[in-house]
Amino acid sequence: MKSRTTIGRRQVVALGAAAALGLTLAACNPDNSDSGSNGSGDPTTSESGGGEDMGTITLGYIPSWTDGLSTAHLLENKLEEAGYTVEHQELSDAGVLYTALAQGDVDIYPSAWPEVTHASYMEEYADQIEDLGFYYEGAVLTFAVPEYSEINSIAELPEYVDELGGRIVGIEPGAGLTEATQDSVIPTYGLDEAGFTLATSSTSAMIAELESAISAEEEIVVTLWRPFWANAEYNVRDLEDPEGAFGEPEALHWLARTGFTEEFPEVAEWIGEIKLDDTQYGALEDLATVQNADDPAAGVEAWLEEYPDLVPPLGG
Repeated sequence: MKSRTTIGRRQVVALGAAAALGLTLAACNPDNSDSGSNGSGDPTTSESGGGEDMGTITLGYIPSWTDGLSTAHLLENKLEEAGYTVEHQELSDAGVLYTALAQGDVDIYPSAWPEVTHASYMEEYADQIEDLGFYYEGAVLTFAVPEYSEINSIAELPEYVDELGGRIVGIEPGAGLTEATQDSVIPTYGLDEAGFTLATSSTSAMIAELESAISAEEEIVVTLWRPFWANAEYNVRDLEDPEGAFGEPEALHWLARTGFTEEFPEVAEWIGEIKLDDTQYGALEDLATVQNADDPAAGVEAWLEEYPDLVPPLGG
């Protein structure tokens, strides 16, 4: 098991994202209007490579959701190699992120869950968002417990309401996982009637509670998802969902603002061709967000050395 000291670094990242949410998008990116992207104008030059300025592409994501963090740094590595300027827009709420994407304040959301988890946002903004394709299949939402727990199924939770203090420990209030828990899982299994409440705050706070409970070998149930580094880091297991309240597995997609493909056709085509399996994605997230939590870019470099031919150069 890897060192638990990484949790402190993650909390710092999440706090930075929360601070970003309190700012306007313009304040977060004061030079955005002059960047030559986000619908404000054509890139500085045509997409011909040669080290010239190919334009600016802004990546928007929630850094405590490490699928987006790791894929953002992967895209940054390859885009900058091809001559693009990359900017990062770190936010802490899915609703704000989808709004920013729909309004053109960010160019790409590099790891979206549009099929199930974020379906409500897609229904609202579908005509303002371009789907560039998926990079990973089989993502799922879960309730999880420590490996030592006697609980095996969500259906069994009412039997353990006292041991769990009537709490399901969740993440951000605006997360699709939170919506699915509140609107589907809790009513399907009668957890509210059994005395449970969903405690929402942030991903980093949920991880801190999970770590504390495991250290004391106490019962705890948290909302989680796969793929996510914490499943292996904290030796947890998913609870069975016999009623299928969380829905079917889904793919993780690259989403872009409307007009992105027209402005950056080569980038859009290249991104859509990136595909990762469980092993490849797991290694990316591990290297970028666990082993190199202070420097995700260095983790991406290490991953690219391990998989040199998996993501071809842009325009190569």
